[in-house]
Amino acid sequence: MPALLALAPDDRPRERLLARGPSCLSDAELLAILLGSGRPGQNVVEIAHDLLARLGDLRTLAGSAEAELCSLPGVGPARAATIQAAVELGRRVTGLRPERGRFLSNSADVWTHYRARLGASPVEEFWMLALDVRHRLLFESCVARGSLTGVEVHPREVFRTLIRGAAASVIFCHNHPSGDPAPSRQDLELTTRLRQVGELCGITVLDHVIVASDGFVSLASRGCL
Repeated sequence: MPALLALAPDDRPRERLLARGPSCLSDAELLAILLGSGRPGQNVVEIAHDLLARLGDLRTLAGSAEAELCSLPGVGPARAATIQAAVELGRRVTGLRPERGRFLSNSADVWTHYRARLGASPVEEFWMLALDVRHRLLFESCVARGSLTGVEVHPREVFRTLIRGAAASVIFCHNHPSGDPAPSRQDLELTTRLRQVGELCGITVLDHVIVASDGFVSLASRGCL
């Protein structure tokens, strides 16, 4: 393969991005721009293709530890740091927290705000979004963090916080590190308990959204609330 400078300008990733925009580039071309340059006998595009072939896809790349990245051919500490910084920026952009007063109308809104933060989390995290009477966000809070396979949630503590915050309704959200958002029996039982306590407290449980790397499930849309 020719060196990168020997390629036609339209075939160079940076020039293609400037001319056509980032959406026109392949995963390997975008990664090549992050890597910056090649090495003797291999241009940067070839290195990027090789990295993706070794790892499988961008999701695996994003979840790779620094030591793992540094062990790959053509990647050292500096390039590993660049890749991790780019991944974290992407997570922060897609996982920007909803602002106070933001209207949350459906589970897709919840997924939009939590997929980056929770989809790749190695442990289960249980969050709540407290809403006013018009379904506008009052505050959000992480109720509990658990393990790879579960998290312990106490309804009493959850609704104590919601009552203090003058919430009229609430949406719950937690993740499945396994990548499968399908609800477990424990998820369904917890949702039932939370709904029942909410009814006693006068706070409506609007939904319980389970997020994972492969998508999300709304228990409300499944008729579980």
